[in-house]
Amino acid sequence: MQFMSAEFPTDGKVKNMVKIAPSLLSCDFLKMGEEIAEIERAGAEYLHLDVMDGVFVPNFSFGFPIIAAAKKQSKMVFDAHLMIARPELYAERMIDAGADIVCAHLEAVKDPVAFCKLVHDKGAKAGLGLRPRTPASALFPYLPYVDLVLEMTVEPGFGGQKLIPETLSKIVELRREIDRLGLNVELEADGGINAETAAAVREAGADILVAGSSVFRGTDKAANIRALRG
Repeated sequence: MQFMSAEFPTDGKVKNMVKIAPSLLSCDFLKMGEEIAEIERAGAEYLHLDVMDGVFVPNFSFGFPIIAAAKKQSKMVFDAHLMIARPELYAERMIDAGADIVCAHLEAVKDPVAFCKLVHDKGAKAGLGLRPRTPASALFPYLPYVDLVLEMTVEPGFGGQKLIPETLSKIVELRREIDRLGLNVELEADGGINAETAAAVREAGADILVAGSSVFRGTDKAANIRALRG
């Protein structure tokens, strides 16, 4: 499938350059420190931390020790994406380990407003994420409480999936509502983002692109990041 940015027109506003958030899950963990340093030199602004518990999604990843070790290697913004049940129980420990942003899924958190307050009280930024099938409008009531919104463009749980085209319209909806409310909320897209699909995601209105293998593959990570920026 060809992804054309013109298919998703915005309101014509000039946007700043998107930020790139490589997913640590795709690095070579035997060379984690080296690879983190390499993507930071290559210009990545965020490091995306996919935390999975085998309950909310059918996969496991990593936890506090890995995040704490990675934090010693980098000055990038650490963006923790909690694909876990009961994220409010672990948010504070994520921040202690080094997370600058903690994002829980709307489908998993019991009280989204209380979750955001918990994260803010701990001195970090709060985010809420959506699965592909959850309507964008479900998040609208919580936009005034968050610093970041994460739209999953694949089903959460596994890397290497293809972007679901229907999720692009949700990014457009979220972008329009954030702008209508005049909020300083970043809009992040995660899943199946590569040199082919990135243009459509940018044009739909995303501020931050999460990418795994499309950043870490090969030897020229700087070129991979430039391709995502467009």
